[in-house]
Amino acid sequence: MVIRVGTYNVRSMYDDNAALARVVRAMAPDVLCLQEAPRLLRWRRRRAWLARAAGLRIVTGRRWGGVAVMAGPGTRAVHAESHLLRPFAGLERRGVAIAVVERDGVALTVASVHLDLRAAARLCHAVEIMGLAQDVSRRFGAPLVLAGDVNEQPGGPTWDYLTRTLADCYPLAPRGDGLTFTARRPGKRLDAVLAAPGVAVRSCGGVDAAAADLRAATDHLPVLAELLVAPPGGERLAG
Repeated sequence: MVIRVGTYNVRSMYDDNAALARVVRAMAPDVLCLQEAPRLLRWRRRRAWLARAAGLRIVTGRRWGGVAVMAGPGTRAVHAESHLLRPFAGLERRGVAIAVVERDGVALTVASVHLDLRAAARLCHAVEIMGLAQDVSRRFGAPLVLAGDVNEQPGGPTWDYLTRTLADCYPLAPRGDGLTFTARRPGKRLDAVLAAPGVAVRSCGGVDAAAADLRAATDHLPVLAELLVAPPGGERLAG
């Protein structure tokens, strides 16, 4: 079973929202992890607008923390939770949105993350997130996929910590050059989809959307991974 998991930093929807919706529709994700989802004025309305415009629905995501999970048609939400992470004085409050989703009998635990610009907070939050997400994965027997803006390039300490347990999907089946920031002049790979052992990767990388829309929608480029997951024992999760 192929499940399409995407991740996208939408910069609080400050840019061209029509272009943003077109990019997300081009992604056609079964599950979409958002970072910098709107948090201020009319934040619920703006998130709901994007979901409707892209043909998705909101599964989970608190106001503060700015992360959310959306699901596409045919993807069922089995469980959803969101957490604020440990605060650091003077730094933006971070969070994690976790959902267990099922599609045609195949279940995944999906965590949307946006890690900090400061290295110490970034690594601390990565450890905290893995504890929370792995607990959900074990409880539901659904392998973990973590997707988001790592705010660090491969080879950094937080990236190394995460890839001790999860595989970086892009080098396993790369599509495009993998660079995600900035959208106008891509020079860094900050955004990623990471998957637990047992989840195979058919492809991972950029999205076939209009170049003008990708530049106008936000300051990051999206990442889309096509993941191959087998149902455990062929049995469907109970709701």
